[in-house]
Amino acid sequence: MPIIKEIDTQIPEAMRAKDAVRLGVLRGMKAACVNELIAKRRKPEEALTDEETVAVIKRLVNQRRDSTEQFRKGGREELAQSEEAELCILEAFLPKMMGESEIRAIAKRKKAELTIADTSKIGSLVGAVMKECKGRADGGAVRKVIESLFVSS
Repeated sequence: MPIIKEIDTQIPEAMRAKDAVRLGVLRGMKAACVNELIAKRRKPEEALTDEETVAVIKRLVNQRRDSTEQFRKGGREELAQSEEAELCILEAFLPKMMGESEIRAIAKRKKAELTIADTSKIGSLVGAVMKECKGRADGGAVRKVIESLFVSS
């Protein structure tokens, strides 16, 4: 089932369960997806692909992480905990992230395919690996794995 349909089916469930936090997060995700459609000049009746929906959810996750950090710096622990609760709900909609070993295997293969021998072309290698991972790997983790490939060789 597409992610957006899953969100649509969980909204009434959250209403019935009177789970205000979950309902707010689900409605926020739905609104962000509709806003993304409008930004792409598509009709709200059309649906985002799962990749586009994951990109929107990742953006929301990053916002929550930034907010949590700022609230902690400001001494507002109760607000930070609220943001973390929302973050857990959002992360449930993201695909399972790749492990370091999976990223390393892809990076080694791409390094050989692109015949990259030194760190001067590390950016293009990161781009190629990220493209193959299709949102299932964090950019920082990919860069770390790739840099370790050049250190160990």
